[in-house]
Amino acid sequence: MSGGSLPTLPCACANLRRAARAVTQLYDEALRDTGLRATQFTLLQVLSLRGETQQSQIGAMLATDSTTLTRTLAPLRARRWIRSRPGDDRRERYWSITEAGQRCLADARPAWETAQRRLKGRVGAERLSALFRDLAEIARVVPELMSDDGA
Repeated sequence: MSGGSLPTLPCACANLRRAARAVTQLYDEALRDTGLRATQFTLLQVLSLRGETQQSQIGAMLATDSTTLTRTLAPLRARRWIRSRPGDDRRERYWSITEAGQRCLADARPAWETAQRRLKGRVGAERLSALFRDLAEIARVVPELMSDDGA
């Protein structure tokens, strides 16, 4: 269906997942020569912006379950782009980006900016900004919906 219009699906989940997969493919392609995947770039970016952060907070920010997050963190740690230390509670870990990770992020940033610029050029800056706000709101309300008593 490349180049044609896609049907609007009657399900928020299906539409969001389809868009997420498509955007991930765009960013993965742009980042291919950097050795990073979009998910890894995002983690480095989060740690660069926030500094040392608890794994549970990273998971909450990215709406990622602990198992998936652990799998995504592992190769970054193996490459020494991030490091961890235990928290007061043995179940908790704190993560931070290393100098090597900052260099990797800086080296990958032009490729990421290319994908960002291409998407913004096609969708439009205002529309993309509105989408970012809308998606943040959806990510904010879903946990509330999940904690409701089925209302």
